[in-house]
Amino acid sequence: MLLLFVMSFSSACVSTKKYESLQAQLQTRTTELGACQEDLSAYRLTTGREKDELNRNLQSAQNSNLLQDQQIQSLREQVADLKAQRDKQLTQVGDLTVLSKSANDNIKQTLSQLQQKDKYIQFLQAARSKADSINLALAVNLTSVLKDGIEDKDVEVKVDKTVVFINLSDKMLYQSGSANLTPKAKEVLGKIAKIIESRPDLEVMVEGYTDNVPIKATGIEDNWDLSVKRATSVVRVLQKTYNVNPNKLIAAGRGEYNALASNSTAEGRAMNRRTRIIIMPKLNQFYDLLNPNAAPQ
Repeated sequence: MLLLFVMSFSSACVSTKKYESLQAQLQTRTTELGACQEDLSAYRLTTGREKDELNRNLQSAQNSNLLQDQQIQSLREQVADLKAQRDKQLTQVGDLTVLSKSANDNIKQTLSQLQQKDKYIQFLQAARSKADSINLALAVNLTSVLKDGIEDKDVEVKVDKTVVFINLSDKMLYQSGSANLTPKAKEVLGKIAKIIESRPDLEVMVEGYTDNVPIKATGIEDNWDLSVKRATSVVRVLQKTYNVNPNKLIAAGRGEYNALASNSTAEGRAMNRRTRIIIMPKLNQFYDLLNPNAAPQ
């Protein structure tokens, strides 16, 4: 009996120890399994990041290849364009080679023509110098005869290229808002008529100008009408009172246009209301100058 108890106790003791050992092993394996799972999760995370990075690198490489393809196509087009320009230049050089002989044959003839034209140019220069001298003398004479009893702001004498200008203020020439001349105007025009009559080779153009203020007067439609009527009033006095040859006279109206100053001020409007007398060579004299046959041989 005692022997059976001892054997049962020994057997129980052995089973408990084995159980505890197995329990310890299980714990160890559980811990290792947890570590493995953590490692697996970390690996999966790292692998996902690496995959995303590889995808980005792949996309970048594809974009780079596409850009390179576009650049290659552009270079090919540039090369084709350069070849076309080269072929065109070669064709032009060939054409120039053909033309050079013809051009060389014409050089002697061109030089001969230039010599003839040089004589004509010298003739024109001499005529221009003569015209400048005449105009200068004419301006000096006009300034001299018009200075007495006339304020400087009412009359201006200028030389411009081949003509002489006389600018006369409207307040000196006309009654306000009309084309009727003042006594002072007739006196001034008489002085100008003497100079005109002394030069039968000159023509005289009378231009009337106004400001931009609308005209309200009986018998006058607008500023165009007023400017023309003022010009014809001057022409009539030169012809009928001072016997200037009417074949030398031209009347023109410029209205409110070709202004000298802004019409926004009283001073500017006063400057724009004027009559301009232009003394110039007759047109047929210019035509003669343009004729090469008129040049000395």
